[in-house]
Amino acid sequence: MNDIADMTIWRFALSYLLLLAVLAVMKKCRIDRTRLLVVASARMTVQLVIAGLALTYIFRHPHPLFTILYLLAMTAFAIHRVLSRCPGVNRRFKIAIALSLAAAGLGTVFFFVGAAVGASPLNPRYMIPLSGMIMGNAMTGVTLGMKSFHESVEAGREKIAALLDLGVEPDRILLPFANSALETAILPTLNSMLGMGIVALPGMMTGQILSGTLPTTAILYQISILIAISAVVCLATFSSLHFGYKTLYNNRKQITGM
Repeated sequence: MNDIADMTIWRFALSYLLLLAVLAVMKKCRIDRTRLLVVASARMTVQLVIAGLALTYIFRHPHPLFTILYLLAMTAFAIHRVLSRCPGVNRRFKIAIALSLAAAGLGTVFFFVGAAVGASPLNPRYMIPLSGMIMGNAMTGVTLGMKSFHESVEAGREKIAALLDLGVEPDRILLPFANSALETAILPTLNSMLGMGIVALPGMMTGQILSGTLPTTAILYQISILIAISAVVCLATFSSLHFGYKTLYNNRKQITGM
């Protein structure tokens, strides 16, 4: 179980040849995203190399302060990424998103590491990788939910205006949009859970098996982390939308927009 294949830098470089297949398909289909693919690949590489170097140092010199700073930086970046995809959202809505993402993400992380894993919440070897998976999925879920909510509201402006003219409360008008966006956000996670173990072996489980962990132990970790991911996506998106949409109307029950 401990016979781990060592990936040399040259073998690692060969993986980039697979991008040529992506470029070929994009060119054939006339998808003008070559620059985006190159930039995304380069940025991913640089960011992961920096993260790898930082984690190597932190693991060799474990200190609670390093773990806390890493978590704060991760949370701040996740919030920044979500808000950058919602440029038209008002300030109070943005605050609701930021607080929801931070509270749901960090709360789930600390509970999962402390209770489910049984490790110290300040142990970087557990806290940082697991929080990365949880916060990353929360960020994706909230982004997807906000995108769906914004598009639905924009498409339903005439319907919203008509309902307001009939005297319907703004809360009753906007709540269905928020609920529909929440469903859109959590469906990818639920569909992913349905296919786990049959269609594909998830990343965390695969990584543990490759590192020599028994498959039975890897399965327990994977099931637990998927439950945590589904919880954080639901909680973060629900809070963002249900606290956020209330900022779209004033005390006179007038919808003022995003």
